[in-house]
Amino acid sequence: MIEVKSQPLAACTFIDLFAGLGGFRLALESLGARCVYSNEWDRQAQKVYQENFGEKPQDDITKVDEKTIPDHDICCAGFPCQAFSISGKMRGFEDSRGTLFFDVARIVKEKKPKVVFMENVRNFARHDGGRTLQVVQSTMEGLGYSFDQKVLSALDYGIPQRRERVYMVCFRKDLGKIDFEFPKPFPLTRHVEDFLLKESEETASLYDDRYPIIFNPKKSDKPSLKAVKLGIVNKGGQGERVYSPKGIAVTLSAYGGGVFAKTGGYLIDGRARRLHPRECARLMGYPDSYKISKRPNQAYKQFGNSVVVDVLQFIAIQISKALESAK
Repeated sequence: MIEVKSQPLAACTFIDLFAGLGGFRLALESLGARCVYSNEWDRQAQKVYQENFGEKPQDDITKVDEKTIPDHDICCAGFPCQAFSISGKMRGFEDSRGTLFFDVARIVKEKKPKVVFMENVRNFARHDGGRTLQVVQSTMEGLGYSFDQKVLSALDYGIPQRRERVYMVCFRKDLGKIDFEFPKPFPLTRHVEDFLLKESEETASLYDDRYPIIFNPKKSDKPSLKAVKLGIVNKGGQGERVYSPKGIAVTLSAYGGGVFAKTGGYLIDGRARRLHPRECARLMGYPDSYKISKRPNQAYKQFGNSVVVDVLQFIAIQISKALESAK
């Protein structure tokens, strides 16, 4: 999470849909915006959200009456990727019915926020030959919004994790001419080792010495801007690969098995271990003050499903500039 000295969104309110752990909330609140409503159906994520923000998100967005949601300036939504049954008809708002994006759309239709800020997995942009994304675009345009989208990588914004997501930013057209650009990338200067906890009892249980490491013939442990695979354990499946902490992290996952499930293994002082949940939090841009689930499996799942706070902050800064230019 980047340190922000000014608060360019201090006059703005927002809602946090599909809130998860509150990554959008951390990003926008760091710029001065105020959250007026949150929604998250997962009970475990609700508990963590409440512990950090002092409120329990409302659940099951499909049953929420959009008229009861407070007025707001920015609608944030990291909605799940669902298949759209569009059958080539491309009818925009009508085609989005039956998906969770429709719940975003019906709230936007009712409340007319100035900005809609959405995020999804990278493959969402290519789903069904790009037609799914076109439905989202035509829906937003049909509701009176512009539509900008781009796939951004956390690697380009200070976080050493291979994590690419599609970000969508929409401005209400009656605001006037909007000059919006996605944030420009900058060189990565940090590696996994810069995000690790100090060796302690906390990390001792993360090591797994049951299987010897089969090293690559030409292993390298030099600083790198790529994920450096040093070797494998067991059969070398997805959760059985060992990487150098002097490189970047592989994508944190909510699911998957193996010795180093969900995080990959990293060679530290000659031994391989998975990442600690706090280290996962850091690689997602969450500050150390953020309270994580006391259940490790839940914490891994939650961060694997989460958003990178730093990337959201940089985009939100660009949103604030665009709103200012519209004035």
